[in-house]
Amino acid sequence: MGGNGKHRWKISFHRSNSSPKQTPKDFICPISGSLMSDPVVVSSGQTFERVSVRVCRDLRYSPRLEDGSRPDFTTEIPNKAFKSTILKWCESNGTQHPSAPDYGSVDRMVRSAMEAEERNSGPEIRISERELLRGVAENPPLIMSHAATELGHRVNHFHSSSSDESVVIAAGSPGTPLPLATRPMCYSSSSSSSEIVANEILSLTIGSTSSTPEEDQFIVKLKSAEVYEQEEAVVSLRKLTRTREDLRVSLCTARLLSAVRSLIQSKYATVQVNAIALLVNLSLEKRNKVQIVRSGFVPLLIDALKGGFSESQEHAAGALFSLALEDDNKMAIGVLGALPPLMHALRSESERTRHDSALALYHLTLIQSNRVKLVKLGAVPSLLSMAKTGESASRVLLILCNLAVSVEGRSAMLDANAVECLVGMLRNGEGAESEATRENCVAALYALSQGSMRFRGLAKEARAVEALREVEEKGSERAREKAKRILRMMKGREEEDGGEEGEDWEGILNSGGMSRSRYRVAGKNLYGANSTTF
Repeated sequence: MGGNGKHRWKISFHRSNSSPKQTPKDFICPISGSLMSDPVVVSSGQTFERVSVRVCRDLRYSPRLEDGSRPDFTTEIPNKAFKSTILKWCESNGTQHPSAPDYGSVDRMVRSAMEAEERNSGPEIRISERELLRGVAENPPLIMSHAATELGHRVNHFHSSSSDESVVIAAGSPGTPLPLATRPMCYSSSSSSSEIVANEILSLTIGSTSSTPEEDQFIVKLKSAEVYEQEEAVVSLRKLTRTREDLRVSLCTARLLSAVRSLIQSKYATVQVNAIALLVNLSLEKRNKVQIVRSGFVPLLIDALKGGFSESQEHAAGALFSLALEDDNKMAIGVLGALPPLMHALRSESERTRHDSALALYHLTLIQSNRVKLVKLGAVPSLLSMAKTGESASRVLLILCNLAVSVEGRSAMLDANAVECLVGMLRNGEGAESEATRENCVAALYALSQGSMRFRGLAKEARAVEALREVEEKGSERAREKAKRILRMMKGREEEDGGEEGEDWEGILNSGGMSRSRYRVAGKNLYGANSTTF
């Protein structure tokens, strides 16, 4: 027994010295402080333990988080993808699966936090509105150009060319940013000289040292029961944020956002349209994007996209597109239910709505959870039908390229006869009038060919060789290169060129490499285009 005892002691001693892997911070509920067992996404976009949300809602309390924001607990949606990620992490690290915290213990923790907050809320020093508006925030290196909508007659400034919407899954281009368009089509950069002068006067007034009364006046008008005052304030703010990029950050305060929220639900067209356009202008600044989502605007934008006024729908699609550019927003926007209405908006009568909805879906499907959601919605057949009939074909093909790099997306596309559809587009010229569409079509075929045993047989049945050889002879340089690789793979020569065809495209995409260096739309840089406003 002595030997056995020593043996057991050695094992115990060895384990006690092993340091367990630290739990990722994102897996910990900010309220309960424990590993989440049932994570849910709330209206403001953050993820919490379900019990914590219900305790806070029952107590009518919204805690102040580390970033200074207060979450909106109006709605809660199960975050199944995040729960699966947590469970996989537990299994890979030998950690026991988390169990739901006791309601009573969380209730005591929250009540204690409420009492502490009350004790510390005495002579609280608040940052004045004057200080918020006096400091002109420096512009981030990322300049967006899709949010400033025009207030007068709108002219369609979007002109796609073969270089504007082509997708290239090209190896060997590290550091190349994704050059897709970043301005919603409802944007117009043209302004009359009188309007510019008026906006300069307005911006000088609100940006002066006596800015606090002016901002207070805006807040009062935005919250007024008089529709005329609401309209006057939101139109003025829209003009201001269109011409003064430097004030977008300082104007994006919790007070102003709270006042604008109710106006997005207004039954008056002018109020609703200008409120959403104002929100798009504010969302152009990178540092505002997460704050806007966490202020609970995504459900409101979804409602506007579903049943708002026609111009409101255009701006709502543009706002979701702008917010989806931020990586931290992609999962929240998808979980809050934006994918179905964006899919529906692809068939809108408005070209602007179709354009921005397609690009919003493209950016949202850069993450795996949204790709899976879109596949489960049965979107693949609809996307293939739209691509084949020429409805925004090149942009729809961008979304299909994203889906094709995931196992679920490839399987759904192959089941939906995507190979035959894409080859038919190349052979018959359906929707392939522009070189951009041709390039994106070949890129989608190339993505389907990666890691799929079925592709070769389906491609032969669809007589893809003939169509790809024609592209190899007459297509653009990028399309020729992709066609050549597919033909080489079909001949059983995948090992050539150092195994280049064997790259793990799904892994590249999930790591961010695809989104920044694999897709390319010539002429426009999605992450570095000049800023524009509504």
